[in-house]
Amino acid sequence: MNQSAIAEELESLPGDLPRNWGGLVALGVVSTLLGLFGLWSTFWLTLAGVLMFGALLALGGGLQLFDAFKCKSWNSTFAHGGIALIYLIAGGLMIFDPVGAAVALTLVLGVALLTAGSLRLVIAFQHRKEVGWKWAAGGGLLSMLLGALVLVQWPVSGVWLIGLVIAVELLINGWTAIFLGLVVRRAKRLA
Repeated sequence: MNQSAIAEELESLPGDLPRNWGGLVALGVVSTLLGLFGLWSTFWLTLAGVLMFGALLALGGGLQLFDAFKCKSWNSTFAHGGIALIYLIAGGLMIFDPVGAAVALTLVLGVALLTAGSLRLVIAFQHRKEVGWKWAAGGGLLSMLLGALVLVQWPVSGVWLIGLVIAVELLINGWTAIFLGLVVRRAKRLA
């Protein structure tokens, strides 16, 4: 790639990314460190994630209940209030028993992975005459394997899996930001 093409690529990047690549790298380093800490403390990260989710559900339910009482003449007030109560109850249960909520959510996740993987396999075999169907089948098998691993270790997996997923997401986010920032830095030097 010649220098003018690199310069054009840099100009097409959004915002001030070429000038502020260091901030992106710093964000990536912080996210990566948080992810590593999360890997070390998956139980506590699971509890924090479930508590946060429960608090958001309860807050959303409370706001929706307030809104339901505010809109008394609306035809769907009763249903609106019912949804609000479900959110409030689910959020409250998650706040008051985060370990039980984590175990229940992990069971749902394991079953969902098995089901989604099975359906991906069905779709893959329905399209086995097309190019790339084996990738879809592989994805289905991988989802089923993950679901089986979660369920085989359940209920113990309920106290660490959510934290592990959060930690891995933080790591991926961090690595992506670091690599993107370094690529922009290198391209800027070449331009």
